[in-house]
Amino acid sequence: MGKTYERIDGRLRTFIEAQPLFFTASAPLSGDGTVNLSPKGLKGSFVILDELTVAYLDFAGSNAETIAHLRENGRITLMWCAFQGPPNIVRVHGRGEPVFRDDPRFPDLLARFPDIDPTPHGLRAVIVVRAEHIRDSCGFAVPHMSYDGDRDVHARRFAREDDASLSAYFTKKEHIATSLDGLPGLPLPLRPI
Repeated sequence: MGKTYERIDGRLRTFIEAQPLFFTASAPLSGDGTVNLSPKGLKGSFVILDELTVAYLDFAGSNAETIAHLRENGRITLMWCAFQGPPNIVRVHGRGEPVFRDDPRFPDLLARFPDIDPTPHGLRAVIVVRAEHIRDSCGFAVPHMSYDGDRDVHARRFAREDDASLSAYFTKKEHIATSLDGLPGLPLPLRPI
């Protein structure tokens, strides 16, 4: 039922770009470390850079597990499910890296996201993923659900912050600078955009 793809193009690219939600999975090298699985949304915060490279904006949140895992080992899987239309699941297994605000590549990467204003969301990094294995599967058991729109709560919450107050907020949070497993997470203080 499943098929392996050489690249993200054609029907596969159209499917991925149409999904309002995707999931990221990462883990530390330690066998007793915490596996992380996160939902990602916000229209315009995901782009396909080329046939083997994708990126998404990493916004303020309650922890920085994905960033910590990528800094340690780079392993990541992204997954999209069809909640409407024909059943389908697509997974991109690859290597990723967080590109932080002080990285010289950051401005050019940020320019690749013209359909979202990252300012009110507490942008921390751009996550860039290079695909190593691309595969789809049937998705027959994925339920039908409707997409009503993005929530505005995240933007309303973090629009109140500037770079200094956002850094102070992150410094107070237990698992931002250091992951649940003690790995280096988000470098603080945040550099201005």
